[in-house]
Amino acid sequence: MQSDIIPTGIEVSNGDQVLEIEWSDGHHSEYSLFGLRKNCPCVMCRGGHGNMNTFDRSLFFVEPTQHFEIEDIKQIGNHAIKIFWSDGHNNGMYQWDTLRDMCPCEECYPEQE
Repeated sequence: MQSDIIPTGIEVSNGDQVLEIEWSDGHHSEYSLFGLRKNCPCVMCRGGHGNMNTFDRSLFFVEPTQHFEIEDIKQIGNHAIKIFWSDGHNNGMYQWDTLRDMCPCEECYPEQE
């Protein structure tokens, strides 16, 4: 992804269990909260520094085994957001590039089932 593509809008629906992002290039991304939480980019959730910047897009398509809610979102500089989850976790910094790279839409992830 080009680093000049940034979100122009972020909406959370805990009721629908989705976070939506409108991007500056007109793209629209919808992430299940379960998939986002399970793909938390922090070192603890990734299992160590060697697994940083890895994620599993298939988690956006599974039946959730847990219910997660977003209590707050804070922008970090001009490159990321920090999500404050209802389970008390808030260590992950979701960079714009990472969010765009893990977009589960059919255009970005044609392998989806």
